[in-house]
Amino acid sequence: MFRPKLPDTPHVPSITTHIPQDHAPAPSAGRSVAPFVGVGAGAVAAVVVVGVVLTALLAAVAVSAVSVAIAAVVLRSLITGANTR
Repeated sequence: MFRPKLPDTPHVPSITTHIPQDHAPAPSAGRSVAPFVGVGAGAVAAVVVVGVVLTALLAAVAVSAVSVAIAAVVLRSLITGANTR
């Protein structure tokens, strides 16, 4: 009662042609390798990006530590020089 009425479609006969092949088709493994290649490339890109970011952070910490050490040496020499005068 509530189902729509679909129009009748005429039956079209299918035409099949046989194309002879000189060689046998290559056996397939059943699965494509393309999705795994995409995942591998994405993982490599993520590892490279994380490595670059961590290296940049390590370099920033090293530069900051050197500058703080130099400032401490300069301040120490200024303070000890003022006490001896």
